[in-house]
This record gives sequence, C-alpha cells and structure tokens, in this order.
Amino acid sequence: MKKYINFRLLKRNKFFQSPWLKPALWVLCGLLLGWFIFHPSENVKNNNGTTELSENHDKKAHQIWTCAMHPQIRMDKPGNCPICGMELIPLQSDTANIDPDAVQMTEAGMKLAEVQTTVIGKQNAKKDVSLYGKIQADERRIKIQAAHVPGRIEALLVSFTGEQITKGQVIARIYSPSLVTAQEELLQAKQLNPAQPALIDAAREKLRQWKLTDKQIAAIEQSGKTKTVFNVIADVSGIVLTKQVNQGDYVQEGQPLFEVADLSQVWVLFDAYESDLPWIKTGNTVSFSLESLPGQKFSGKVSFIDPVINPSTRVALVRVDAANPGGKLKPEMFVNGLISAALPKYNNGIVIPQSAVLWTGPRSVVYVKVPGAKEPEFRMREIELGPSLSNSYVVLSGLHQGEEIVTNGTFAIDASAQLAGKPSMMNPEGNQISTSSMPGMDMRTGSKKGKDTRPAVGTNNGKKKAIMKTSMIKVSGNCDLCKERIETAAKSVSGVMTADWSAKTQKLQLMFDPAKTNSDAIQKAIAKVGHDTEKFKATTEAYNKLPKCCLYRKK
Repeated sequence: MKKYINFRLLKRNKFFQSPWLKPALWVLCGLLLGWFIFHPSENVKNNNGTTELSENHDKKAHQIWTCAMHPQIRMDKPGNCPICGMELIPLQSDTANIDPDAVQMTEAGMKLAEVQTTVIGKQNAKKDVSLYGKIQADERRIKIQAAHVPGRIEALLVSFTGEQITKGQVIARIYSPSLVTAQEELLQAKQLNPAQPALIDAAREKLRQWKLTDKQIAAIEQSGKTKTVFNVIADVSGIVLTKQVNQGDYVQEGQPLFEVADLSQVWVLFDAYESDLPWIKTGNTVSFSLESLPGQKFSGKVSFIDPVINPSTRVALVRVDAANPGGKLKPEMFVNGLISAALPKYNNGIVIPQSAVLWTGPRSVVYVKVPGAKEPEFRMREIELGPSLSNSYVVLSGLHQGEEIVTNGTFAIDASAQLAGKPSMMNPEGNQISTSSMPGMDMRTGSKKGKDTRPAVGTNNGKKKAIMKTSMIKVSGNCDLCKERIETAAKSVSGVMTADWSAKTQKLQLMFDPAKTNSDAIQKAIAKVGHDTEKFKATTEAYNKLPKCCLYRKK
C-alpha cells in the first residue's frame, strides 16, 4: 500500500505555520550552497566513473624530492643535496617503466652536468698521425771542397759559413813549392828533350793530377816561366756549411777546405713513436708546416723509415724528401707534419669520439641512451674497440648504427650509476659502492643517523670494496704529445684507473683509488715530466727538455 504525504495536513501543522520557518530555510540553503562551492573535494571521478584522490592532495601526500646529480637521494621535502649541495628537484612519480639497470637524469640535471649525446653512424676510417721533426740537409748532396795541392793559403776568397759558391769559382789561392817543381820539370823536358813527347806528356799529366787545367798548363808552356801561386777552383755548387781553414794555414793534398751542401732538395726528419709506425708506409704523402712560415703548406713523400728504434728517445726517424724552391726550408727548422693513412680494413665501420669511452683495464664501456624513455635514461654497455684515430675510435662490436651514446659528461653518468648501485665502469654487476666519505649520513633521506652496526653498503660479507674517486685538475700543455705525456705520467701512479686530458680546456679528468693515492701525488708525477699543475710547477730543467711544440709557457 503506497503512502502519500498530505501537504495540506502539514500546512495545518503549527510547526509549519511558524513565522521564522521561511527565513531559517533560506539561511540553511545558503550555507549548503557555499559548502558545495568552496569546500575542496577529496575525491574526483575519472572518465570511467571510478573515484580517485584529487591531484593537489596526491602531490602533497606523495611528492618525493631528489638530486639531479645523485638520484639515490630521496627526501620528502625540498632542500639541498647532502652530497653536492645542489637544490633538490621533484621526482617524477611514474617510475614503473624505468629500466632497473639504467641511470635516469632530468633535462635540468643533464644541463648542469654538461651531458651531451650523439647519434652514431658509419664512415670510412682514416688514421691521422701527427709527427714532429726538423729540416736537415740532404746527406747525398753534401760534398767536401778539398785542396788539390799542398802548400800555404795565400788568399781565402770564401771567408764565412753560409756563403753561396758555384762550380768553377775561385775560392782560394795557394803557394805550393811542389807545384813550382812540377812546372820546372815540364819546362826542362820541353827544352832538353823536345824529341821525346812521352816525357813531356808525363810532366803534363803530373800537373793535371793536381787539378791544373789544360789551359793553365798551356799558359805555363807558352810563358816559359813558373807560377808560385795557383787558384783553387770550386768543384761543387752550394752553401758553405763549415769552413775548416784560414788564410796562412798550411794544407796537405786532399785536405778539406769547406763543407758544401746543395739545399735545393732537403730532408725532413720526423720522430715517429712505436705506436705510430704501423700506420706509416714508404710512399705516404706527408703535409707539413713551419711556425716561421705561417699559412704556407708543404708536402713530400716518405722515402725511408729507420729500421731501428732509438733506445734513448724511443722513436724511429721517418725521412721525407722535399723540394726547396727559393731556399725557404732551412736546416734545423722545426716542422709539424700530418699523415692521413687510409684504413681499408675498417671502411664503413662505426666510429665514436674518444670522450665517449671509459676504460678499466681490458674493458671499454660507453653509456647508451635508452630509446623511448619519458625522462633521459642511460645504460652502460661494454664494447670492443679497434684502432685509435685522431680523436675517435673504431668500434668492432657492441654498438649499432643509429644508437645514441653519451659523448660528453660520461664521468658524471658513471658516477651517478656507481652511487645508485647500478652497473658502472668499476662495478659491472651493479654492486652499490660504499658511502664512507659521508659518515653518519643516510643516503636515502639525507638525514643524520646513529652508529650503524650493519655491514657497510657495497660490501661482501662485511669486507669493504674499493671506493673510486673522480677528480678534475688543471694541467698546462699544448698538443697531442703533451696529452700522451700527461696521461702516461698520471697512469704511472699506483691507484689511477683512468686519465683523460683535453688541450682545449687544459683539464685532466681522473678516476683513482683514494686508498692508494691522492691528487697531490698525481700532480707531482705530472710536474716531474715538465707540465705545470694547479699545485705544483715543473722544474726549469724538466720544462726545457720538452719538444718545442710542447713549450706552453709564454715568454
């Protein structure tokens, strides 16, 4: 049986006939309407009709703050990173699809760490070999101007080194008693035995042996008088390298007077290290330049490679024959050379910049950007390297064309991976390293804590693993020779794992074990080989031993 409300009876009720009822109802309606408009809803419905927490409430309740450089930091409120002091940034809550072995960074973090990436491709490999050497006279064109008769030098017509002489030029006058005697024998033979031509010819031949010309001999016979001073005629043309006699000296037959070199063709002798020799072949074209002739380029062919390594300098001489029109190339000038050697074996291969590679013993690793990630993610990958090019490497395996790798800031990515306990250069299995450099600090929250009796983080049954430290120091230098010398000196220190010096920035990136060495010891080793560092200056003796191209101090 349905029941209906009889509004007529309600109106007759005394309660509904009260004069204050209508105002009270209006007030009540206003309060309800204001509550619905201004009260924040705790629940909202999505398109499917299900109820969810409001966005504002969710952010307040679940927002986590992290460091762009140290993503292992997790804090429930904004502030500064307890490791590096950088301002914390909000952590994206959607991390369900993040690769557990990948390092995630924000765009802001990548900019602060100066991380740059490059899409890799294939190209024909060419090995650029830089060489340093100097100009030398062609030994095959160096000759000796000798005295052909014994006697005393009455006049020396070439009086200094560097003078140009030509063949047939009179270069000296000699008084020779022996030559006077030979002339008298010729004149007597003509007077006493004119019917014996053989005797006369023998006297003439004796004069010819002393380099007298037939014209000079005929003049003696016609005059009938002996000459006491004879001219010395130049047999060769060229530049006088050394002058070995002075006016008034007595000389013997065949004694050297001058050393003369023909400089129309010269040698360029380059120093090639053992590591460069496999790429240098006879017949390679070498382009070279000189500091004294800026803007001018010269070239020549490799004609000889020394088969023996110099035991003191550990280099082999590479000889290039070069034409010298105008005499611009002067002996002892320093030269910078370059050989571009084609590597047909590695044509159409993958080539990556050297800055992208991290080394640890026999392993070489790079960081590859994970495709399709909402935020930039990078994963370590081990690769196999081929030959080293000028500023790059040929990759034999481990990378594919079109992949994107980190080419700048690789140390920053690797440091983040180590601190986060993910696979990294020194921890390929992803074991988290110790954070003993911040005693008493909770790395998850950044807050102080009491003494921890648990095994140290990054240990194996309580035994601590090595803590690798990265550092960057300023080291002065100029060229590729400096780079090789600086990195070799740094790596010679026990405990240094990697060393990478840039001539452009004058900075050396290091990774070393602080339990075995420190920055001061590494800088001392570098200064010892002639390069100034932030704290230690190379001695003058060590600096002066550097090749000319490596001299970085301004006069």
